[in-house]
Amino acid sequence: MLPALLRYFCHRLLAACGLALFAVLPLAAAELTARFVGSPACATSLCHGGAGDLRHQHLTWQTKDIHSRTYNTLVNARSAQIAAALKLPDAANNARCTTCHAPFAEVPRAAFLNDLIKPTEGVSCESCHGPAEPWLRSHTRTDFSHRDRVQAGLRDLQHLYVRANSCVACHQTVAPELLAAGHPELLFELDGQAVAEPRHWREKGDWHGPKAWLVGQAVALREMSAQLTREKTPGEKLTAPWAAAQWLLLQLDGLDSMLPPLKPAASAAQLQPVADQLARRAAELEWSRALTHQMLQRLARTHGEFTDAKVPASQQARRAERLVLALDRLTAPLETAALAKLEPDLKVLFALAQSRPDFNPEAFGRALEQLAKKL
Repeated sequence: MLPALLRYFCHRLLAACGLALFAVLPLAAAELTARFVGSPACATSLCHGGAGDLRHQHLTWQTKDIHSRTYNTLVNARSAQIAAALKLPDAANNARCTTCHAPFAEVPRAAFLNDLIKPTEGVSCESCHGPAEPWLRSHTRTDFSHRDRVQAGLRDLQHLYVRANSCVACHQTVAPELLAAGHPELLFELDGQAVAEPRHWREKGDWHGPKAWLVGQAVALREMSAQLTREKTPGEKLTAPWAAAQWLLLQLDGLDSMLPPLKPAASAAQLQPVADQLARRAAELEWSRALTHQMLQRLARTHGEFTDAKVPASQQARRAERLVLALDRLTAPLETAALAKLEPDLKVLFALAQSRPDFNPEAFGRALEQLAKKL
């Protein structure tokens, strides 16, 4: 019975978030038959509830991570206003809201190992790492490799494609009616959002951030494309971010022979599988400083496009918004001296892109040109 229950939960989550079924990695067999154990199972001082670098993960989540308080968002005044606009009696008890803010609210009780799990946990350990019943004990074995743990059912969040797919559902896609009711627009940025997260893990490999940025942007574009294919009359709040995300990644076309060509797409349906392919291959790339520098140069050289009068200022503002975030993440791993040289220009660009209604394309283009010269 449990596999059917969890499949029901997964399809409910995907439907509520508006995700294409193919767009999310299939759950491993262990995940489909596993039950959830709840964060208390991770919280003892000998496991992840203690002190020190190796045992602080649960404490970090509980005391510093906003994911532990996502349920609280459902009971504040803003959520009440959004619920009222949607004619929902209570945001805290409606799947359109709890899917992301309190995911355990949508899990059938038979899928829990015990009664300790409450929806008020918010987004907790198993929301990201997968239901823990099959791997909870074995993942502490010193003779187990990371691959052994993944085969036991632990979600492979070290793999950037898997990580992006685990986060994008709730950090990118918002239904049009929710946006119309006052839900803020979302912009998925895998590297930036991971850096902002109170760290309870260790990254491996050099130049990891720029690689995470590219994988995240490709996954975000895929999800925006998937949403557009479902909407009969998508509004500007859906089409404009999609066009800006496509424009940004098009600047990097042909960056590496391993990456698939990303040409201007006639439709979101055509772009969806291409963006997914880009995300998959980018996650497998051997990253380097030279590759990061190439990306920076290409993006900085777009300064001339901000003087194109044929592109509406509102769309230029969307492009600038994504571009400055890209520059921020791609410059972050540079040497201290190199970063210090670029920081004044980056601050100017951020200030110019801060307000869409007040955006001045020509001023932004001039500032971007100054950055390009320094690169």
